Amino acid sequence: MEALGGYPTRSSSPKAKKLTVFLSMTVCVGCLFLLQTQLVKPRKPKDFYSFEVKDAKGRSVSLEKYRGKASLVVNVASHSEHTESNYRSLQELHRELGTSHFNVLAFPCGQFGDTETGHSRDIEAFAKLNYGVTFPFFSKIRILGSEAEPAFKFLTDSVQKIPKWNFWKFLVNPDGKVVHFWKADEPIESIRQEVNALVRQIIIKKRSEL
Repeated sequence: MEALGGYPTRSSSPKAKKLTVFLSMTVCVGCLFLLQTQLVKPRKPKDFYSFEVKDAKGRSVSLEKYRGKASLVVNVASHSEHTESNYRSLQELHRELGTSHFNVLAFPCGQFGDTETGHSRDIEAFAKLNYGVTFPFFSKIRILGSEAEPAFKFLTDSVQKIPKWNFWKFLVNPDGKVVHFWKADEPIESIRQEVNALVRQIIIKKRSEL
């Protein structure tokens, strides 16, 4: 075959063709790998309400349902020296402020001695029967060590404190950020003041948006 001007064209050698095909395939595979990496890269939760947890019956629950409200998240136990006083005061707070703007969220934990040995459903039933609680209960979790529940780890990482006993309390604002925390033996009145102030802010903001 001749090119313009009568000069014969130089055809590519079989080796050069193979190299070209190999390079093209390598580029394509690399592009597909990068695309797949971006697509399957897990999205890191940005706040407490971005997590999914299990309820006391083992069903998946998105904490997104509590966004826009204040939440008092507590690691509870059935047989602690703080059980009765905390369950009664938490239920009173939950009832007073209602669920339109506020919720107590209970996460049983059995990592502190023998203070919580039952199963999730039994723990919830015990609290309802003995203390009349109506706030949401979730599945029994771990909050210490490498198997810590991610949603609760977000709370402890936020305040750079690890609970040393039952009934630590974390106040989460409507955007899912931790704004305050209390240890087990801190008086309920100080908690009530902070929670009331946050709920008032929520109500005022909602009214201004009407």
